[in-house]
Order: sequence, then C-alpha cells, then structure tokens
Amino acid sequence: MQIIPVILSGGSGTRLWPLSREEHPKQFLPLISDKTMLQETICRLSGLENVAEPIIVCSYMHRFLVAEQCHQIGKNPTILLEPEGRNTAPAITAAAFQSLKESSDAVLLVLSTDHLIKNIEAFYKSIEIALFQAKEGRMAIFGILPNDASTEYGYIEVTKRNINGSFKVNSFVEKPNQKNAKKFLKQGNYFWNSGMFMFNAETFINELSEHSPHIIRSVKAAVNSAKKDFDFIRLSEEEFKSSPSDSIDYALMEKSQNIVMVPLDANWSDIGTWASLHDSTLKDRNKNIIIGDVRAQDTTNTYISANHHLVTTLGVDNLIIVDTPDVTFIASHSKAKEVSSLVKSLKSEKRIESFAHRKVYRPWGWYDSIEKDLNYQVKRLHIKPGSKLSLQLHHKRDEHWVVVTGVAHVTKGKKIYKLEEGESIYIPSKTKHSLENKTKKQLEIIEVQSGSYLGEDDIVRFEDIYGRAKKKN
Repeated sequence: MQIIPVILSGGSGTRLWPLSREEHPKQFLPLISDKTMLQETICRLSGLENVAEPIIVCSYMHRFLVAEQCHQIGKNPTILLEPEGRNTAPAITAAAFQSLKESSDAVLLVLSTDHLIKNIEAFYKSIEIALFQAKEGRMAIFGILPNDASTEYGYIEVTKRNINGSFKVNSFVEKPNQKNAKKFLKQGNYFWNSGMFMFNAETFINELSEHSPHIIRSVKAAVNSAKKDFDFIRLSEEEFKSSPSDSIDYALMEKSQNIVMVPLDANWSDIGTWASLHDSTLKDRNKNIIIGDVRAQDTTNTYISANHHLVTTLGVDNLIIVDTPDVTFIASHSKAKEVSSLVKSLKSEKRIESFAHRKVYRPWGWYDSIEKDLNYQVKRLHIKPGSKLSLQLHHKRDEHWVVVTGVAHVTKGKKIYKLEEGESIYIPSKTKHSLENKTKKQLEIIEVQSGSYLGEDDIVRFEDIYGRAKKKN
C-alpha cells in the first residue's frame, strides 16, 4: 500500500494576527524555522518509505502560494481547490476520491499545516502502528499524550487495553473546562485530539457513506465534475457547496465503531495561538523570544517580532509584541488569545489590515504598497524571472513605472518597449498594458499610481498566463 499524505491547508489563522492574515495565513509563514509551516509539514515526511506526492486541499485564493512553496522544496503535489471552505469532512472526502484515481489501495495520512513535531522518530513509529491498523481495515486517529490539563484541545477517551500499539476509542470530548481537564489528566485514558488521521481511502468512503451520505454524494459529484486549471484541480462549485459543512469528528469519528487511537508522544504542539507559539519556541535566558531588529532591556517572558524596523523595550514583562510594516500589535499573554475578536472588529470597519498585508503575493511575484494617500499610491513591484503581469487596463488611474533593477518588457497599447535600469514609462488610464520579465534575473519596478480611485478591483483583464478571471487579482 502506498501512503498518500493529505494536507489540509485551509483556514485564515486570525489567532496569529497580524503575522497571519486571510490573504496570507499562518500555514504560509516561517513561524518555527526558515521553512513555512506548509513546507515543514511536507518535509518532515521525507524519511518515510513508499510515500507519494501529497494531495493538498486549499482555497482558490491561496493556490499560487501553495504551488510556489511546493516548488521551492522540489515537490509536485496534487492541489485541490475548494470553491468555499466546508470544514474538514468535505475536504478529506475530496482528497479520498481523488486519491483513488491515483492508487486503488491508497492509505491516506491526513495532516494539518499548523503542527510542530520535534521528535520525528517517534512520529514515524506512530505512523507505522497506524499503517498496520489501516491495512487491517480500521481508521486511526493520532492522540497526543497530554502533559497538562489543557482546555485548548478536544479529548479522546480510550479503553486502557493496548492492542498492537493502539487503543479502542470510547468517546470524543469537546474542549473541557478546567475541572474536567484535570480529571481527564488524572485518569490516564484521555488523550488530546490531534486532528491527524490514517486510513485506507476506500474504508473511509464506505464508513462515511453510512454515517454522512450527503457529504459523499455532494463531494463525489464535485470531484467527478472537477476541472483541470493549470497545475490545479478545481472542484465543481455547485456540487461542493451543496455538501454539509461538518468537521470530520462530527461527520464520522464520533459515530463510527471502527476507530482506534494511536498514541503520539513526539513533542507535538499546535501552533494556533500566540501562547502556543511562545511556548514552543526556544527562549533566551530572560525567557524572551526575539525575532528581528530588537533591543530588549529589563524585558522578560516576552515575544517580540520586528521584521520592518528597530523595536525597543524597557522594563516590560509578559507581552506579545509584533511589528509589521502596517500594524503594531501589543498584548499581554493572557489577552492575546482574544485577538480574533479584535480582527472581527477591524473587519467591520473595513480595514484592509484585517485581512491583507501591505506586501501582497501574486503568481508573478509580489508588490509592496510603500505610500498611499487620497489620490496617489506608490508601490514596489518584484517580478520573478520568466513571469508576466496580465494584459489589463484601469479606468480610474494612471501609472508611471520606473525600472530599479533588471530589464522590463512593457506592452503599452500596440507597442512593446524594452526598459533598462533607470528608464521609465507612463501608462495613461484606459490603455491596455502589461509588464514582463523575460530574463533570468529579478526585476524590480517602482510604480506610481494617480487618479480618483486606486482600488485593486479597478482592473480589467484581457489575457493572463495564470488563468485568473477578469476583474480579479
């Protein structure tokens, strides 16, 4: 049997705002190493035998981020695009049906992108046990051996009888209060629910057909009607949206009698909050975590991330301080978990900082909005070698491009211009234009926009090598 990793890469990660935002959430950020969380998830499987390229389930919005980050580590996954997030059960079901197109006896290893696993050898041993259970026709869930009475996780109650390294599941318990969490820890037969699973694809589909047939019908139709879109597989929108939006626990795990729990004692952490990130990262002698250009004096128990300019602290304790080019976030450890409510408030005010960074990634590279006022905006554009912006026009703004580094080929109307460093060109509104980097070197442009409206939705596309719809980014 071949193991096919299924990596769930949805979610907006607002509990780690302002580093994590809807357009560029935590799974695409290097939070614990120089690799992103998505890359960490894929790379930690490199020592396993008989492992296929992963199936990654993500949103349409993040498809180019997934493709680019996989390319950086030499991976060529199957990327399933959800037209709308419908929770974990439909996502895993789509991956299961897709896997059967690639292998008739596929064993799926379902993983999340926000986990830190430090003991890889122990992780592999647990996978071996789960693989045995999958071959025997059972579905395995990985349970984390708890080291404290946490109220942040759901719990799995199991029998105390060890059967080939696993335990029969008695029940699933929602996140408990502190009193019950302490009781679970004392009893010794409760484990944290990791949200990681392993099972044969056909076994999973058969079980889900019994307990949640509507999900099976809708998602099977969505996969069968899926369209190939460059490097992506776009699930059929109408069929996928008709599926119930249920978690895999609710749709199947809590109902099936065919579930076993495999213990995972591998120094695991769920990097979902500022508290968990702080607890999981190496600290200095003052119990601080310092990232970037920081000078911390008389500072203790504090997480400081400064990726834009110098941040200094004096005489502070027990804080989370995150400085980005457009947002500075300061919170006590005890209040940092409430950041999602803050983001919700910013969204209600239609603040762009609630969902997007100043630096925005596109399939051709990225742009950084350096300066903006009522009738003008200055951007720095970075165009990767061999990449090209769509042929487009704007109704309400003019643009002036200056080449800072590299060589640009600019389409303006019916003419093409070659611009080298220091040269510039003016693009009036209502003029079709495009920008291309035909070289093997990076291209950087300073773009000055002026006009009555500077929003990103003032784009009409005519041609695009990335298949993006007209009037969308």
